[in-house]
Amino acid sequence: METLRTERLLLRPWTLDDTDFIFGLYSLWAVQQHIGLHPRVMTDRAEAIAVIKHWAGMEHPIHAVRAVTDADTGEIFGNLLLKSIPASSPVAPLEPSGDTEIGWHFHPNAWHNGYATEAAAAVLAEGWKTGLDRVVAVTTPSNRPSQRVCLRIGMTHQGRTDQYYNSVSELFVVDAPES
Repeated sequence: METLRTERLLLRPWTLDDTDFIFGLYSLWAVQQHIGLHPRVMTDRAEAIAVIKHWAGMEHPIHAVRAVTDADTGEIFGNLLLKSIPASSPVAPLEPSGDTEIGWHFHPNAWHNGYATEAAAAVLAEGWKTGLDRVVAVTTPSNRPSQRVCLRIGMTHQGRTDQYYNSVSELFVVDAPES
C-alpha cells in the first residue's frame, strides 16, 4: 500500500503501534452507531489487534485501509478505507459484490475539520490513477455528516438500497473522470 500525502494529512498503513487508537476509536458509540447491521462497541484490546492484522494482510493493488494522520505531528485522526463491499445475501458469510467501497471512521475529536473529505479525495484520486472506474459509498440513513462528505467528494446520491451488507443504506456513487 502506498502512503499518500495531502496538504495537511498523511495516509499510511496501520501498525500494531496504533492499537490503542483503534481500540479507543471503536470503543466509542458515537463512532460505532453507524457501522454495520448490528453496531457494537469494541470491548477488548485483542479485537483492535486482530483488526489491524486483518488490514495489514489485505493483499490488493488498490484496496487498503489507511491511518489518517496529521502530516506534521503524526497525530492519528481516523481511517480511510477503499475495499471490496459485500453483496447482501441470505447466506453467510457475505460474498464480494464486485464493487469497490470508500468509507471513513474518525475520532470525534477530529470531526468538523474537513479531514474525511481531504483524505477521501486523495484516495479517490489514487484509485482513478490505478484503474478504478467506479466507487460506491453506503451510509446509514441517519448518518448525515458522512452523506455530506460523499457529496463533497463528487459522489451522487442514488437513494436507498439493500444490495450491500444485508441492510438498508443510502447509496452514493462516483465514476472515474474521463481522461
